[in-house]
Amino acid sequence: MSVEEKVGQMLQLDARDDLRDHILRRNVGSILHTSPERILEANRLTQETRLRIPLLVGEDCIHGHSFWPGATIYPTQLGMAASWDADLIARVARATAEEVAVTGVHWTFSPVLCIARDLRWGRISETFGEDPFLIGELASAMVRGYQGDGLDDPTAILATAKHFAGYSETQGGRDASEADISRRKLRSWFLPPFERVAREGCRTFMLGYQSTDGVPITVNDWLLSEVLRGEWGYTGTLITDWDNVGRMVWEQKVQPDYAHAAAAAVKAGNDMVMTTPMFYEGALEAVEKGMLSGDDFDAAVARILTLKFDLGLFENPRLPSAELDAVVGSAEHAELNLEIARRSIVLLENDGTLPLAAEPLRVALVGPLAADAQSQLGDWAGGSGQAGWLDGQPREMITTVLDGLSAIDGWSVQHARGAEILTLEDDPRGKTFQDGQPRPSVVVPAAPDAALIAEAVAAAEASDVVVAVVGDRIELVGEGRSTATLELIGGQIALLDAMIATGKPVVVVLLASKPLVLPPSVANAAAVIWAANPGMLGGQALAEIIAGRIEPSGRLPISFARHVGQQPTYYNQIRGQHGDRYADLTQESAWAFGHGLSYTTVEYADLALVRTELGAHDDIVAEVTVSNTGARPVRETVQVYVRDTVTSVSWTDRELKAYRQLDLAPGESVRVRIELPVRDCSIVDAAGVRRVEAGDFELLVGPSSREAALLSAGFEVVATS
Repeated sequence: MSVEEKVGQMLQLDARDDLRDHILRRNVGSILHTSPERILEANRLTQETRLRIPLLVGEDCIHGHSFWPGATIYPTQLGMAASWDADLIARVARATAEEVAVTGVHWTFSPVLCIARDLRWGRISETFGEDPFLIGELASAMVRGYQGDGLDDPTAILATAKHFAGYSETQGGRDASEADISRRKLRSWFLPPFERVAREGCRTFMLGYQSTDGVPITVNDWLLSEVLRGEWGYTGTLITDWDNVGRMVWEQKVQPDYAHAAAAAVKAGNDMVMTTPMFYEGALEAVEKGMLSGDDFDAAVARILTLKFDLGLFENPRLPSAELDAVVGSAEHAELNLEIARRSIVLLENDGTLPLAAEPLRVALVGPLAADAQSQLGDWAGGSGQAGWLDGQPREMITTVLDGLSAIDGWSVQHARGAEILTLEDDPRGKTFQDGQPRPSVVVPAAPDAALIAEAVAAAEASDVVVAVVGDRIELVGEGRSTATLELIGGQIALLDAMIATGKPVVVVLLASKPLVLPPSVANAAAVIWAANPGMLGGQALAEIIAGRIEPSGRLPISFARHVGQQPTYYNQIRGQHGDRYADLTQESAWAFGHGLSYTTVEYADLALVRTELGAHDDIVAEVTVSNTGARPVRETVQVYVRDTVTSVSWTDRELKAYRQLDLAPGESVRVRIELPVRDCSIVDAAGVRRVEAGDFELLVGPSSREAALLSAGFEVVATS
């Protein structure tokens, strides 16, 4: 291969731009953001090149085939995480792969393994929440689903673990800001989920935008060479995030020009460079100036070609299939979508009002999101703005909350919007960034509207119960859309206050991309439900839960704050501070990681260890009795945490190490056996080495991470070598 052909193979460019220039001049190895017509045109153009190397086609297929009209859009990743069900999430990824592959796309930039820490960050909805163990479990399942039994399967697509690593550790919740994070902290919590999926066989890793200790991840030799390629032995392919190489020049300003940036990126071990067109010219200039040799590209190109060979693209470029319409948005996938939507919904509070009575019922459905089909889908979907060619998903595929409640026999539903959320203004600095990407518009909260509130109050007073659907809209979610506040914006707080003041039972449905802070009046609500962004059939799933046709089973993968000033609120924080509260507010979360109610009552009792003195190579074996003491069935998530009581370095107070889901009939009790390797009770010491330390530990078992809800049993690790 010529140097030009090698450099081209390392480029992934936007198919919406000049395909002829991409392929015939720059020799690109990959394209993204495309359509079947442009895939076919790109394939035709590759036949005009000297080597006719097939293209890899990538797309942001995050919770379904995100930007394909009529594709199945599932709950967001955070919503799916509330199921705590790895097998179900693997099935969702497998169904997504089937829809993606048939459209001629080979590569999804999913799953996200970032740890949710600061709730102001705009990309919380893309994560699996705040716990590294749960993230590793669910992300590995998603990788298995995407890649199937092997890349030679025509329905398999490449999975991407992102964003490697520490991208979510932001300053002030601001997207892609400097991640002020030590190597020990990375090893302790941020790297384990990535190591898990690397060993699972995830074929590609995407590098985060941010810098750590002043070094952009794109050129972070310690992370890429020493840890990923070295310690873990990872042989997969690395891809930058959008214009990471260019950002070193125009945004981070750590490289003087594209030649230096390209040379640094190649030497650091990057393989595919996403959407930095000037990488091509920069890399060739670097060769001319002696900063790179022609051989410096070989390792990256070999890895890219290996992906293409393993996918079988040289024999079959996997173009859009004639079966496309039968696979995309199929009835089978809709059924799976409804299943995961049901499992993604979390009942946070309930005074006994739910489930609502089956007899004739007058329901006042209020709120600006009750009938907002596109907002229900969340980020990375048809109406979320990243895909200029798509305004939204087909309305007929989406069941809103209004649609869902209206379908319940015997209920009369009166809908009143009650409030507006926001309007938009152009950013005064211009509509685009330096790289041509659009700047998010500036959000202007809407003022409370007396007429809209009066209409909602009238509907409430004429009803038996109020269902108030509030939350956020896509303009408050995603890349570059972090928020300074977590409160409901616009007229939504005034609407909730007015609904509570009517004295009617109010069921608050928080249809929000992430945990938001609800106003004090909600303490007097009858029930509170968090639905994240529940996907196309979320309205049906919500209606079924509210009506008691199914049991609520979701559990929080992330903690809810009482006030934005509490950030961070994740449960597994480092021990040690003066006091245990703010002077003016508790430090406890509003609802803790793992929390979720059902329509029955569950009791835990008689936690007992088989042995209390253990060596490093032993297993912790325990049993606990879990009883359904109510009148309805339940799917209970039994959560297992470990506390290392004294550690050589500061550490968290407790960490999730295992969980198990049980289906219990009314009155049923089960003796649950728990087995956990002692080696999982490790910490990262001051030297950065992960190891188990001898000493006293506690096994904590219960329905959430809240300490008051956990049973405890002590054990001792007596030998660690």
